[in-house]
Amino acid sequence: MIERLKERFKSNYQASPAVIAAAPGRVEVIGNHTDYNQGPVIGAAIDRGVVVALRRIDEAVFRFSSADSSVIEISDSSQRQRGVASWLNYPLGVYNALIRRGLKASGGFEMSVESDVPSGAGLSSSAALELASGKAFSEAYGLTIGLDELAVAGREAENEFVGVPCGILDQGVSACGKAGHLVHIDCRELKFSTMPLGDDFSIWIFNTHKKHSLVESMYSQRHEECRKAVEQLKSAGLEIEYLADVTPEEFEANKKSLDIEIAKRAEHIVYEIDRVKRVRALLVEGKSAEVGRLLFESHASSRDLFENSVEELDYLVRILESMPDVVGARLTGGGFGGAAMALAGEAFTETYAESVASAYRGYFGETPVVIRCRIADGARVLESASK
Repeated sequence: MIERLKERFKSNYQASPAVIAAAPGRVEVIGNHTDYNQGPVIGAAIDRGVVVALRRIDEAVFRFSSADSSVIEISDSSQRQRGVASWLNYPLGVYNALIRRGLKASGGFEMSVESDVPSGAGLSSSAALELASGKAFSEAYGLTIGLDELAVAGREAENEFVGVPCGILDQGVSACGKAGHLVHIDCRELKFSTMPLGDDFSIWIFNTHKKHSLVESMYSQRHEECRKAVEQLKSAGLEIEYLADVTPEEFEANKKSLDIEIAKRAEHIVYEIDRVKRVRALLVEGKSAEVGRLLFESHASSRDLFENSVEELDYLVRILESMPDVVGARLTGGGFGGAAMALAGEAFTETYAESVASAYRGYFGETPVVIRCRIADGARVLESASK
């Protein structure tokens, strides 16, 4: 991919890039809908990602190309793009976020992008593009910035420039990933840390390509239900700001004060946050194989309490639970369709994965896309003319 990127850069711009940087896609391991409730979440950077080639130029223009587009040239880096050029908003948003953090902009730049993140698989190619661009910009312009702050700049770009109200999970994991480790994010304090998982595990993605027709409105509805849970618990006497402030014991003592549906949503979040904490403790203690039970519990909670699973995901998780060396499985991402993930050891092979896909095909008449991911490093500079 890197050599192909260099060749295309030279073909498009008749020059060699000064910087090549990369950032990975990510998988949500556990912490379903905990981010906007200010709770923790755990994710994994994967060995699929985005690579960016960049060079600064004296001319005040900005040129972009990708494997899917010819060269696009713009003159105003602060202007949001539309239509076929809308993908430019991810690197442009990061560029502007870094200017606010001290990047001294002068002239323009030329950029080329390559990606091997499968589209539509929920692996966050957008965050990978943001973080790879951020590493390339900071290297090319001599800006010293830590990975934590680069992740925040990426989220800022997506929230404010692209216009997507995402949390910090995608950017945080893409920035701070480490091979053989999972990334823990404290979404309130914006603190990032890694915990050893070991090199003997893979993450398997089974993408149904199913999506509920009302996914956006249902996501917004869950967000609102969590807000109502906070208000009702405050009315019951709890001094809280977010559901992350509620312990399981406090929830059990006060859940009768909640409307029935609101209580189910709150119960999922409160106990999901507790599961994230327990997974982190197990990983710190070196008990990676014991986290699987909590992944299965997380899925059951999403299915029964948060009600953001679908029949296809429930079927996949049920089949995966019966397979050899599958440590744990659950839906991943926002839910209401999409993909299931499985954390598995070396004995779970392509043959077993195909048997899962075959069973799904026999039941639903369609074949899920299966992707095996290794846990990889986060955003980094691969080559630099200044080094």
